[in-house]
Amino acid sequence: MQVSERAFRYVRVLSIAGSDSGGGAGIQADLKTLSALGVFGMTAITAVTAQNTRGVTAIEGISPEVVRAQVEAVVTDIGVNAVKIGMLHDRAIMRIVAEELHRFRLVPVVLDPVMVASSGAALMAPEARSYMVRELFPLVTLVTPNLDEAGLLVGRSLQSVEDMCMAARELQAMGARAVLLKGGHLQGDHVVDVWCDESGRCIQMSDPRIDTANTHGTGCTLSSAIAGYLALGLEMGDALHEARLYVRRALQAGALVQTGSADNGPLNHGFAPTATRLQRR
Repeated sequence: MQVSERAFRYVRVLSIAGSDSGGGAGIQADLKTLSALGVFGMTAITAVTAQNTRGVTAIEGISPEVVRAQVEAVVTDIGVNAVKIGMLHDRAIMRIVAEELHRFRLVPVVLDPVMVASSGAALMAPEARSYMVRELFPLVTLVTPNLDEAGLLVGRSLQSVEDMCMAARELQAMGARAVLLKGGHLQGDHVVDVWCDESGRCIQMSDPRIDTANTHGTGCTLSSAIAGYLALGLEMGDALHEARLYVRRALQAGALVQTGSADNGPLNHGFAPTATRLQRR
């Protein structure tokens, strides 16, 4: 077969995020998730972390220009159907990412504002938060903070679903087009997420809580799954539904697995892999 006869290409998602040496979150979780959904994953690594199930012991950022070079290399050669953004630890990295989103007009974009690891380690410099809101929020399609991240952004603790709804609207007032505020850290038998779409409509999505301690990387997994489903052509509401379902099934499939010496292990990302999807060139 001649190269000119190749009629297909992969559905492609670029993850701009940090590396998790333990494999449960960050770039590693993103690639596992995208592969499980049949999507071709690509990366621009923003930082390297040394971490395992017990916590984060070291972080080293990648230089902004190397982050830029990674994005440019992927976009100009392979192409991108959607982008997921995770850990951006300082303003210099955020500036580069914002410039590249502008430059290549990348859409859709899902931003997971990773600020604190599940172990409690800080993953974003405090002075970078306002910059992220000002420069990145208006450029992305969806922002997916968890309860603690949203609380940091609005300046108060969120203790109820009503608090979540109010905070999601405040994040939109700050410039976010749409928000999925994740409520997994709230107490209760059900997990409630709040989605406020671009029209200002807010919808509560509730599911029974899954009995598992293995939740490390849940937020990374959900945001990359949303980006994957958007790349596959789903509308936002359907993408959120399918991504939340994938995460729930991955949590259930990994509930009885022991990984490492601590309780906070990863999901089972590969519980039901899908063949890599193809699209017409």
